[in-house]
Amino acid sequence: MNRLAILFFFLTTSVGTLFASGQVSQREKDVLLDLYHSTDGQNWKVTWNLEEPVNTWKGVEVKDGHVVGITLFMNNLSGVLPESLGKLKQLTTLNLAFNNITGVLPKDIVKLENLKVFRLEMNRIKGGIPQEVGQLQALEVFSMFNNFLTGPIPESFGEIKNLKELNLSSNNLKGIIPKTIGNLEKLETLGLFENSLEGEIPSEIGKLGKLKELVLANNQLGGEIPKEFGQLASLQILQLQNNRFNSFTGLKAMDTKQFLVFDTDDKSLNPRFNDFQFDRSRMADTKFEDDENNE
Repeated sequence: MNRLAILFFFLTTSVGTLFASGQVSQREKDVLLDLYHSTDGQNWKVTWNLEEPVNTWKGVEVKDGHVVGITLFMNNLSGVLPESLGKLKQLTTLNLAFNNITGVLPKDIVKLENLKVFRLEMNRIKGGIPQEVGQLQALEVFSMFNNFLTGPIPESFGEIKNLKELNLSSNNLKGIIPKTIGNLEKLETLGLFENSLEGEIPSEIGKLGKLKELVLANNQLGGEIPKEFGQLASLQILQLQNNRFNSFTGLKAMDTKQFLVFDTDDKSLNPRFNDFQFDRSRMADTKFEDDENNE
């Protein structure tokens, strides 16, 4: 066996062993270590044993030698997210919801081109959503309700064609609802409750044929309800109360019997609901409780 063949055999054997053992490259391991140290990993509810293989660490999913999932939901993460997170190119799930993460979103988060699920709800993240968020073309879920986000809703959200859930409720977002949201043909949930959004609801939302939940309550939205709302045949939850609308005529064309929840400031509509026990923890009824003892 010549030297080249020996080298090839060594490399392929080493890589195979790496994958089989659930290990990852030092580059990706370093990103996880950055996350651990920047969010006070020693005081997580369930911490990582850094001496053990990466695939044994709580919430870390490894596939073919790459980190593809990080799920540390309600695990007492406290601190900021490291900029290096953007190096996990194969990451498909990032779920760090219900923690005490502060700071701003890393700008390189938009480089996670394989990311499908992004959940950071119920944290303390401030600052704006990156305007380049539309680069996350594989994204299906973007949920950051109950944080301290500021600034506008990026128009580039309309470029994420696979998006099914967009929940930005209970933040400090300002400006208008972008018309580009109407491009999200697969969108099923749109939660923008309790921000400082203004202007009219774009008529383009009426094109969202798969939309089931639309929660826009507690903003400063005005004008008329778009008549295009009559096209939202899949809609089951609609909450528009506590805004500044001057006309509810656009709701007259809707079949209120399709709804499980229907809340507006126009009490003359008297909708008839389907027989359904609504989960009070959903959407507009999910309020941030600053209680360190809340498990």
